[in-house]
Amino acid sequence: MLKAKLFFLLALPVMLAACTGKPDGVVAVKGFELHRYLGTWYEIARLDHSFERGLDDITAEYSLRDDGGVKVINRGFSREDNEWQQAEGKAWFVKDADTGYLKVSFFGPFYGSYIIFELDKKNYQYAFISGPDTSYLWLLARTPRVDNKITEQFVKQARQLGFDTSKLIYVKHDAAS
Repeated sequence: MLKAKLFFLLALPVMLAACTGKPDGVVAVKGFELHRYLGTWYEIARLDHSFERGLDDITAEYSLRDDGGVKVINRGFSREDNEWQQAEGKAWFVKDADTGYLKVSFFGPFYGSYIIFELDKKNYQYAFISGPDTSYLWLLARTPRVDNKITEQFVKQARQLGFDTSKLIYVKHDAAS
């Protein structure tokens, strides 16, 4: 029993660090400006995960926290349950505030990577996001729909980085209420 506890205590930092890692080739944008990123973003496309499965009209809202972190509210509509689902999290920069590389937590001390690897730096209208490995991928935008050129750029760039873009889910946004 003591060996198991000791192993867990020694392995915990490694496991937590692994969650804030990044896929090979994914590079976080530089020149990131958090104040321009704050506000509401619409999820346009994603790879599937249980925490979003069956949800449409998904948005992410980012705002400043009093302690210097970022408040994250993810919201989506379940047609099956006919109800909105919401999760609140917190985010912190992994490196510096000039780099679009954050760690996000929705579950206590457990963090996952949030790596902005492409961003419309001129107008902050779209962003390509990766998690700690190639099973996490999102296209976010300020509007519920984007130009096909942006989607094509997202798919091409993600595929080149090793993401399985054949499994992308394109999120419906039809203002469920």
